[in-house]
Amino acid sequence: MAASWQQIYRAGNSLEAHTLKGLLEHAGLAVRLTGENLGSAAGELPADVVQVTVWVSEEDALKARQLLAGYEKGNQRRWRCVSCGEENEGQFDWCWQCGTDKPETER
Repeated sequence: MAASWQQIYRAGNSLEAHTLKGLLEHAGLAVRLTGENLGSAAGELPADVVQVTVWVSEEDALKARQLLAGYEKGNQRRWRCVSCGEENEGQFDWCWQCGTDKPETER
């Protein structure tokens, strides 16, 4: 039986959509993006149509929304990776530079 997909987020642009896709995939969720190809028609379509949407399977929707809630807060403090020393935004649970998990003391 084919999985049923649910839209969980409308990203402001393709970069944000891919950032969120990476966040969700790192948590083990399958993710689809739609609307990326509409960017080339941005001057001729309403702005809300050009947004890239993020989709996950219905059974993963709750977990995905919980992960995105942390992203949307955006006020979490930054943390420094213990492996490579890179400074990371607070909403991310792994280092963007080397992939090391965020320390438990920073969660």
